[in-house]
Amino acid sequence: MSDALHPVSPPAAPRRGGWLSMIVVGGLITALAGTQFITAAALATVVAVGTSDGFVGAPTARLSTSSSAIVTPPIDIEGSAVPEIRFAVTAGRDGDDPVFVGIGPSDAVAEYLDGVAVAELDGLRGNPPRIQLDEIDGTASVESPDAQSFWVASESGPGAQTITWVLEPGDWTLVIMNADGSPGVETSLRIGVEAPWAAPVAAAIVIASGVLLLIGLALLISGLFGWGRGRSLETAAMTGPYPVAVTGHLDPGVSRWLWLVKWILVIPHYLVLSVLWVAFGVATVIAFFGILFTGRYPRALFPFTTAVLRYTWRVAFYAYSALGTDRYPPFSLERTDYPADLDVAYPERLNNGLVLVKGWLLAIPHLVIVGILLGGSAGAVGSHGGYGSAAGAGASLLGVLVLVAAVILLFTGTYRQPLFDLILGLNRWALRVAAYVALMRDEYPPFRLDQGSTEPMAPRAEPSAHVEI
Repeated sequence: MSDALHPVSPPAAPRRGGWLSMIVVGGLITALAGTQFITAAALATVVAVGTSDGFVGAPTARLSTSSSAIVTPPIDIEGSAVPEIRFAVTAGRDGDDPVFVGIGPSDAVAEYLDGVAVAELDGLRGNPPRIQLDEIDGTASVESPDAQSFWVASESGPGAQTITWVLEPGDWTLVIMNADGSPGVETSLRIGVEAPWAAPVAAAIVIASGVLLLIGLALLISGLFGWGRGRSLETAAMTGPYPVAVTGHLDPGVSRWLWLVKWILVIPHYLVLSVLWVAFGVATVIAFFGILFTGRYPRALFPFTTAVLRYTWRVAFYAYSALGTDRYPPFSLERTDYPADLDVAYPERLNNGLVLVKGWLLAIPHLVIVGILLGGSAGAVGSHGGYGSAAGAGASLLGVLVLVAAVILLFTGTYRQPLFDLILGLNRWALRVAAYVALMRDEYPPFRLDQGSTEPMAPRAEPSAHVEI
């Protein structure tokens, strides 16, 4: 048969759903495993520092009181089958004066210290937290604790004294005193629980979470390069004053009341953005090393980081960074006909040395200003979390303006165009800074509000600001 009867179909466009799935799955694993790894590493550090002779304990606390004894509230241990856990208490003080530490039944301790001035442990307070003592007045004198027979575990003598006790059902009280019962107790206290398994378990969790983190990063990085490979890049000079084009067209039929519930409607998008911004962070780290050693932003990563900024701007425009439309944002990284759009021109070359300082040091003036203007809504500069989600939550100019626009809309049914143009200018400033901080451009963002739905035309005589080091 001839080819005319069976025309050859054009090559199919690359299917990127699989790569995007790898990005999402890898981002989730990376976020969860990274959090678990940090937590496990902190736990392992605490265990390593706090372990002594098989006991894991809290840091040593210094206690001082003018009373005759330091006591705990009754420790209630219930159940007929209490696990054999050893409980160690070390108390002591500087000098040769002997100290007593003991554990006894709460009722016997209460009878022994009846009418005696004591200081009861009252939990942790302050920052950093410290053990607080609740002083209970009394005038009675007390006999030497060594002469009492009700202690289930006790030690006395000069220097540090340690008791070890296997937990038993009942009400128990820990007591620290001078060995002669005299008032004025100064001591250090450390409480620990026997846990010989703590160090191996903590190490195992660190290793497991580290392996899982590596798997998540491998999936994520593979997905990032696969998704962006072969995509066209915008390299032509843009008509605006900065190579980040941010547009947003006000919907003339914005609802009076829908903005009251948009915080619920955008929750699914915030969940998706949480994963995408993990991937965005990983891509930016990879780009950092690519620019440092080659002077180029990896071409396969640039479409993804641009798409995440675009997706973030769509959600922000719909939600509380603009309230510019009631059209629900699409769950897509692809370009659409949504009324809010963003483009970043791909830079063919970037400064190798500038990448070391522009994302944090050189950006500080902008970050300060944007932080003031946008407050909790400035999440585009480094984190999606607040951007478009809490415009009215903090003391910010953008939050106030969006709230004013929303109230006017509620009572008049009209979104004031001059107010909208100002809100767009604030968002445009933040997104330009976001692209600069994310190492996507070397041109320093301008210190000005370019208001309006579209980018203004760049003045012919104004050259691009380029920072060299």
